[in-house]
Amino acid sequence: MNRPARLLTAALTASAALLLTACGSGGGDESSSDKIAGADSAETPSASASASASADGIDRPEIKLPSDMKNVFEDRQTGDPQKDAILADNERAISTVDQAMAYGDMKKSGMAFYYTDSALTGVYYYAKDNIARKTSWAGTLRYFDRQVTVFDKATAALTYCVDESNANVKDLKTNKVNVVETSPDSYVFYNLGLKKNQDGVWQTWDLTEDRGSRKCQP
Repeated sequence: MNRPARLLTAALTASAALLLTACGSGGGDESSSDKIAGADSAETPSASASASASADGIDRPEIKLPSDMKNVFEDRQTGDPQKDAILADNERAISTVDQAMAYGDMKKSGMAFYYTDSALTGVYYYAKDNIARKTSWAGTLRYFDRQVTVFDKATAALTYCVDESNANVKDLKTNKVNVVETSPDSYVFYNLGLKKNQDGVWQTWDLTEDRGSRKCQP
């Protein structure tokens, strides 16, 4: 491939996961018969012993990232409670995928708590492939220009940019961080579809990316 294999942004689509596979060797079996960890009622993260009640009363899975993995989210407060709740659940969703890769545990990651439908399939295979390769990332990802569009009480859309220029690929077998040269592909535009489930969680159900987008270039 011509572009760097950054494989950094947490909330990737299924097509991006396939792109990641094409950039490397090996990888896990992505057959349709795979069971997505945490997606069924018996494994839902809300029933996990690690869950804890948040200020809104929702029992959420615990999220803890390693010290060398940092997400910086800008535009966190809009003044609109519904939009702020959407942004907060988006932050949690992104971090669950990072947590899965960092610790190699998808079942307890919380991904199925914040993702559903095609978006869950995409992040599941993205995390699975990275875990199989023992690959993660280290550094800082900056999420900016986050814009929420509310359609009604239970559906919304979210767009944002990600700056990957200060994060690099980490080999978990050796703990070595491989520096990736900054390029236009270090900046990614995302477009998400969200819906509020019966527990009050804003889940991402649809997700597309535009890597190298001019909208996000410095």
